[in-house]
Amino acid sequence: QVQLVESGGGLVQPGGSLRLSCAASGSMLSVNTMTWYRQTPGKGRELVAGITSTGITNFADSVKGRCTISRDNVKNTVYLQMNSLKPEETDVYYCNVRGTYGLGLGRTDLFSWGQGTRVTVSS
Repeated sequence: QVQLVESGGGLVQPGGSLRLSCAASGSMLSVNTMTWYRQTPGKGRELVAGITSTGITNFADSVKGRCTISRDNVKNTVYLQMNSLKPEETDVYYCNVRGTYGLGLGRTDLFSWGQGTRVTVSS
């Protein structure tokens, strides 16, 4: 089994910053991509930023230049630093992890979502 634990959400003023974290844990875990999405109630999830195990990153156009994403491959943890936050970025942010876990014949594809962490940008 694999668990994802997200943290770092909260209330921030417009123009402020937040750092989100997502830690993956499990038996014989091999994580490939780690991605952050966000979702407004009633709408689909929107990709914010992602990073591969080799450090290749991609960002939504709306956050380029304001956000950075990094990861600790030993801890299987991804970090999303968001700066100059805007009120319209108030959302629930979800971590998604892809890879595999287990060994040998028990090796299983991993596609897992975190429970979400709420970010509120408001004065």
